[in-house]
Amino acid sequence: MLGRHLLGYLPVQLTQAIVGFGGVAIFTRLLSADDYGQYALALAALSLFHMATFTWLEAAIARFHARAEARRRLGDHLATAYGLYLLMALAGAVLIVAALTVLPFDARLKTALVFAAISLLLRALLQIGLVTHRAAGEIGRYSALEAGSLMLGFIIGVGIIFTTDLGAAGIFMGMAIAAAVALVVDLPLMLRRAAGGRRQLVRAQAYAKFGAPVSASLVFEQLLSVGDRFLIAAFLGQGAVGMYAAGYGLADRLLDIIFIWFGAAVWPLTIKALESEGAEAARDVAGRAAGLMALIAFPAAAGLALVAVPLTTIIIGENLREQAAVILPWIALSGLMKGMMTYYFHEAFTLKRRTASMAAIMAAAALLNLGLNLVFIPIFGIAGAAAATVIAYFLSLLVCAWLGRKYFPLPLPWADWLKAAAATAVMAMAVMTLPAIESAWLMLLAQGVTGALVYIACALALNVADCRSWLADARAMMKPVEA
Repeated sequence: MLGRHLLGYLPVQLTQAIVGFGGVAIFTRLLSADDYGQYALALAALSLFHMATFTWLEAAIARFHARAEARRRLGDHLATAYGLYLLMALAGAVLIVAALTVLPFDARLKTALVFAAISLLLRALLQIGLVTHRAAGEIGRYSALEAGSLMLGFIIGVGIIFTTDLGAAGIFMGMAIAAAVALVVDLPLMLRRAAGGRRQLVRAQAYAKFGAPVSASLVFEQLLSVGDRFLIAAFLGQGAVGMYAAGYGLADRLLDIIFIWFGAAVWPLTIKALESEGAEAARDVAGRAAGLMALIAFPAAAGLALVAVPLTTIIIGENLREQAAVILPWIALSGLMKGMMTYYFHEAFTLKRRTASMAAIMAAAALLNLGLNLVFIPIFGIAGAAAATVIAYFLSLLVCAWLGRKYFPLPLPWADWLKAAAATAVMAMAVMTLPAIESAWLMLLAQGVTGALVYIACALALNVADCRSWLADARAMMKPVEA
């Protein structure tokens, strides 16, 4: 079941990788350092605002879908969700207009923020359907909508940048158009499912009680990830933000894709197991997922650090790549810790609805990161911001893992984690012994192929997360069926 879900969500993650890496490669070449810095700041503001206004609702839709479906109250569930969206969209639009009127931003940044806000409101409406499809196990529909809108938005955004002088605003315009197209396809179906349902105040209050701490936690977590960009802009300027965001986006994006992939597949299965079979069944699903996370994420993070120079040379524009290569290994490490914390250890809090404790931990981590950045950035520049992020994530990961066990003890598959770490260490030694090659493409190819072959061999030898069984499954699938 878990394997089928992971394969079902794979198209979305492949699209995320294409759009993520393609965006860094193209946008860092088409936009100046200042324009790319404006794009990074607008994207950070967009993410923070979305998490503050709509993420709590999306979390509640996912958490309560299985219960509403089992009790035949899906219409009430969705009607309440759409009613809450309308309230939040209206309040959000008013706040956005007021902020853009008052804040002393330059015209180009304001234009980018306007289109970012439009894309946010459309995307939040689309998310109600996407979260519902994912919770219901409708993997095909979810994957088609998500992958299609991501790719369409990327293509339109690149086209707008090529044909106009909108700069960073063109990227968000493409995202808004793609979300609108996806809504034309999906919203009629979702409204039919909500037809006849009643918007219920008690249900809305339960959703807010569960979701508000989740949203607060993610806001603080996002501040932990992108809050330093505003401090970099204040201390070093928008050009430095562009350099930092280019390296950060390259490393963090790949790891985010891996962990989001696991989260999308595992979270609905864990919820269903808890609601229908009990806590032990939920722990079994989570434990198997944790082993698979290590199998894939450990070598991915190490590999990014090892190939930092050739990778940034190939993908990032020349005016941004030097500093990006310096911070990429730091961001790979922080991205690994962030993913394990967010997509594994946070489940202990969400499954038992103890989200307020989770929010408090992330608030403390965000404040720690802020303090470290105020000290490190003036001394070490953008490398100091990366180091501050690593320290803050490390401490928050430890606290989440320790405190979460009080609420819902998640399995700690130390054997698989240690095996994955050992295989990753052997891979790293093999890659570091390779001689330097002048061509960045050939160097990246040599490092990538060597690392992949060595890691696969070690993982199979150690049988990390029972990966040898995959070979048996593959042989069984290829074996001809006897008449």
